[in-house]
Amino acid sequence: MKLFGTIWFYVLALGVAAYAVFAYGFMPLGSLVHPDMKLNFLAHKAGIYTHVFASLVALSLSPFQFSNRLRSARPRLHRVIGRTYLGIGVALGGLSGLYMAVFAFGGPVAKLGFACLAVCWLLTGLRAFQAIRRGDVQEHRKWVVRNVSLTLAAVTLRIYLPSSMIAGIPFELAYPVIAWLCWVPNLFVAELVFVGIYNHSLKPKPLDGLG
Repeated sequence: MKLFGTIWFYVLALGVAAYAVFAYGFMPLGSLVHPDMKLNFLAHKAGIYTHVFASLVALSLSPFQFSNRLRSARPRLHRVIGRTYLGIGVALGGLSGLYMAVFAFGGPVAKLGFACLAVCWLLTGLRAFQAIRRGDVQEHRKWVVRNVSLTLAAVTLRIYLPSSMIAGIPFELAYPVIAWLCWVPNLFVAELVFVGIYNHSLKPKPLDGLG
């Protein structure tokens, strides 16, 4: 089961990253999005390209953050990947995402949803960095789990969008909801399941015959 989940993690993260390379590297800007979104993209090319590039870095590197084999065998490489993930992917992607949230399609609800995503992405990344700087590995791992769950908003966004179209929900109604749906459940699951696992592993075990 764990192997199955790991495989899907790599497939989804790298698959969406590959899609972004195709959509923004080989297609005219905005050609695969709603016409009103295209206008925003064309008016803020630097912002959207910066966000896409940085998010690509974060998305592509995110699965490798959890590789126990890489962390054990190549700790220096693990640190390089981590610094690149946080320094370029999250920091640059979060700041440019916060900028682009101001111009997001879907009105105030969508703008606020994407702005909150960007702020949470930046803050969880900062907390992960601060934790490892003071040598608190367990706390670092918990904040990385939270942060990567937000990175994967790029994946869930691209699951919910076509799903809403198949369901026949008008794009103008679906998009503001998806601006929140693409990340809030991710963070909730990360906190409930994965961070909970780390917390449980840190609890002291009762002595034999005493607990």
